[in-house]
Amino acid sequence: MLFHDIFAHHPKEREAIIDQDRSVTYGEFQDLVERWAAYFEALGVKKGDRVGLVSKNCLEFIVTYFAVIKAGGVIVPINFQLVPREIAYIVKDTAMKLLVVKEALPLAEPLQELSAPSLMQITFDELHHAPEQEFVPVSLTETDPSTIIYTSGTTGKPKGAMLSHGNLYANARDFMESIPLTAEDTALCVLPMYHCFAWTVCVAGPLLCGGRIVIQAVYQFKAAMRLVKQYGVTMFTGVPAVYRLLHESRDLDSVDSVRYFISGGAPLGLDLARGFALKFGRPVLEGYGLSEASPVVSVNLPHKVKVGSIGPTIAHVKAKIINAHGEEVPHFERGELLVKGPNVMLGYLNLPDATAKAIEKDGWLHTGDVGYMDEDGFIFLVDRVKDMIISSGENVYPREIEEVVSAYPGVAECSVIGIPDALRGQAICLYVVPREGETIDKKALRQYLIGRIAPYKVPREYFLVESLPKTALGKVRKNVLRDETVAILSKNKFAGRAL
Repeated sequence: MLFHDIFAHHPKEREAIIDQDRSVTYGEFQDLVERWAAYFEALGVKKGDRVGLVSKNCLEFIVTYFAVIKAGGVIVPINFQLVPREIAYIVKDTAMKLLVVKEALPLAEPLQELSAPSLMQITFDELHHAPEQEFVPVSLTETDPSTIIYTSGTTGKPKGAMLSHGNLYANARDFMESIPLTAEDTALCVLPMYHCFAWTVCVAGPLLCGGRIVIQAVYQFKAAMRLVKQYGVTMFTGVPAVYRLLHESRDLDSVDSVRYFISGGAPLGLDLARGFALKFGRPVLEGYGLSEASPVVSVNLPHKVKVGSIGPTIAHVKAKIINAHGEEVPHFERGELLVKGPNVMLGYLNLPDATAKAIEKDGWLHTGDVGYMDEDGFIFLVDRVKDMIISSGENVYPREIEEVVSAYPGVAECSVIGIPDALRGQAICLYVVPREGETIDKKALRQYLIGRIAPYKVPREYFLVESLPKTALGKVRKNVLRDETVAILSKNKFAGRAL
């Protein structure tokens, strides 16, 4: 099935999406998608053309997404927190033809700096007032690309994971069957839709089964709880920080209607998982995924939860644990997690070598995560092969920040690490070695970073040191930095902070 057809068979009078004071039925939603798809065709969008989308959660985000791929285009959802220079990189990398936004973005200068061509931007308001056009169906198959999701890479530059129509349809279908969802379910979408996790779990899954979606533009805890109560939300999806706030809340009645609590984006933690289940009488179904897998790989089942695990794989997805020699290991033995299934990406855009390294010839995808599997097929993650930091549900790679910091006057060396943080999952910490004879002001450095990297990437803790601990080969020993940072902050929680 083509991804934009997942909702075509539902009764047209059934309510589909609620966005603040707006509500649309499946029939109205389908009409909007087709009308906007026709307009994209009129603007010159052809099969395979890349169309960017920058927006907070809203009805227009969903309509644009499906309209672009219905017209044969490839949608590129972009984090609205990125600054213009970061967006410009994605524009150039995808050879983007069109950018859809709520309001026009100042991209002319950063595009010029990258020697990228100018870009047409179109706003939601223009789409709403676009003249009616006749839609001409486009010949597409399940193997055609539909979406490019940018995920930060260890090289410091984000990589575009190309997902097909079949990838996204299969993942939504298999997740929906694993939970399972029905047409009677109402899902609240508080996580940003540009994230593959939110898109598949909170949008595609409910639309596929004929359920209802309630949208919150940007997550705000008290407002989210009001929406749960007002609309009788039955599936609530969040990151661990959200569940920590809910666990600490005294308003237990607000979530009476919820039958599925889904968590992803970062480890939930044993204490929170157990405490939540004890308080609310229902477990949090912790899952796992990555953009390269559309993204859902596994999730705990409503009838069988193992606290601390990320569950068994969803239907039609396989997993195995391998050692350093590529050999599959027995149950409970640690190694790298590999996954295989109809959800595995087509590859990385413009990066054949990175694609070959990530996906084996027989289709197994390297996740870069270390874990083990028990005798029931439940997967437990214990570490990350890479140094990725997950802060407030956002994936942050240290190298990307380090490259920007290294350009700051007076910096000789730097290193970025993540340490445990009760609210965010991990807090970003920056170590800087000043050049000899140079003085670095931490507040000025922080101000320098604001505007050059997205807000969630800006470090929270700053340390000026004479040297960094290194191996004999000169590699920074980040494990030592983490231990030292935790020790310092446990004595004084404000030590090293720039503010």
